Amino acid sequence: MEEELLLKQEEEKGKEEIIIKIKVGWKEILQEIKRVSKVAGPMVVVMMSQYMIQVITLMMVGHLSPLYLSSTALAVSLAAVTGFSLLLGMAGALETISGQSYGAQQYKKLGTQTYTAIFSLTLFSIPLCVLWIYMGDILVFIGQDPAISREAGKFMTYLVPTLVCYAVYEPLVRYFQSQSLVMPMFVSSCCTVFLHIPLCWALVYKSGLNNLGGAIAMGISNWLNATLLALYMMFSPSCAATRSPISVEMFHGIGEFFRFAIPSAAMVCLEWWSFELLILLSGLLPNPELETSVLSVCVTTVSALFAIPYRIAAAASTRIANELGAGNPQTARIAACGVVAMGVANGLIVSSVLFTTRRFFGYCFSNEKQVVDYVTNIAPLVCVNIISDSMQAVLSGISRGCGWQHLGTYTNLAAYYLVGIPISVTLGFWMQMRGRGLWIGVMVGAMTQAVLLSVITSRTKWEEEARKARKRVVEETSRVGNGVYVDEQRRLIN
Repeated sequence: MEEELLLKQEEEKGKEEIIIKIKVGWKEILQEIKRVSKVAGPMVVVMMSQYMIQVITLMMVGHLSPLYLSSTALAVSLAAVTGFSLLLGMAGALETISGQSYGAQQYKKLGTQTYTAIFSLTLFSIPLCVLWIYMGDILVFIGQDPAISREAGKFMTYLVPTLVCYAVYEPLVRYFQSQSLVMPMFVSSCCTVFLHIPLCWALVYKSGLNNLGGAIAMGISNWLNATLLALYMMFSPSCAATRSPISVEMFHGIGEFFRFAIPSAAMVCLEWWSFELLILLSGLLPNPELETSVLSVCVTTVSALFAIPYRIAAAASTRIANELGAGNPQTARIAACGVVAMGVANGLIVSSVLFTTRRFFGYCFSNEKQVVDYVTNIAPLVCVNIISDSMQAVLSGISRGCGWQHLGTYTNLAAYYLVGIPISVTLGFWMQMRGRGLWIGVMVGAMTQAVLLSVITSRTKWEEEARKARKRVVEETSRVGNGVYVDEQRRLIN
């Protein structure tokens, strides 16, 4: 009897300990959610404002005529596919290297790494500019509608200054993000988007430039945003610790930057390209003007709403990178759990709102009833896609914070190009489901990606990731000859 009583007491004690651990765990996770939200909230506004420049332009141009809507939508989509996505993805390398350097208290490295990224991305953008100039001829060559192709080509030529601006803007965003300095970006982005509305309206409707006025307005607005951030970096006391002079040292980090930038870009682009491929495939369907317009509206909507989980993920990657660089694997693990919870909540809330307004949001892009009705019909599929995108976005942010972008690249490749795109082509053309079939395929690809990234994240060994982060900082510091710091860091690692 006494033994049974002791066993029962031990069982009850064990249960109480488990309950206490669970309560402590959730309390820590909620605290991390609050920390991430303080950065993610303003960063969501930053990215939404940046993307709203494109959306506002498309809305204004779309009300000129169906031809201008379809050609501008195609041009913006191709600009994202062949330029913006590449620069955005490559700049994601700074989320790893700058985030971990800041966590290891190597503050001056942030300025040098930012200059390295700006120089590298500017050089990388030069051949892309040439590609954009000849994009109209390329579209005609691959069989796209000649009228749509010519207008899209003109629009992309006028977008070249915006492309070069992205090479400067995206590294600056990562510079501030790595330090959790979000308010300068918040204020700058909000001012820019408010100024873009009257500027775009004047250039599209009053200048006689029509759709080309929208491209010029995008360039002016984006450069204004980048200039404001650069001035803040150069003169604000908040950046004094991380500001460094421009020197030849920035060339020494090019190799390390590209080592993370290429897989970072692949993570972003492989998914982005799959959506933009829908736009090109829709141009081969019967009634290409309608199909292109509708799928462009859906892709634009998903891309705009994707800004929310993407910036949550960016804030999380910064938080995780900082903690790994500081040698705190347990805190990094808790931050990862918190951001996954935020991703689930975001997907459910946003998709619910979109489903409720599915009969109306099409009018934001077109007055054509046929376009709006088609958008309403495909909206439930878009809602499912938003849930999957929200999950994979935050999981990708965790991977960038840890520095294993190469695993994310393989996951995206398998999910979209071995699963999603083949299903799209089969349903859209062979099963004659047209635009709905194309969208279902990519939706399945997004769901596959979310599942694969979930498996990888659940198997992450956080202590090992922390050691890798500290080792990388040590090796980089050793290269620039800071021996005292190296000895200290080697002692901490060991």
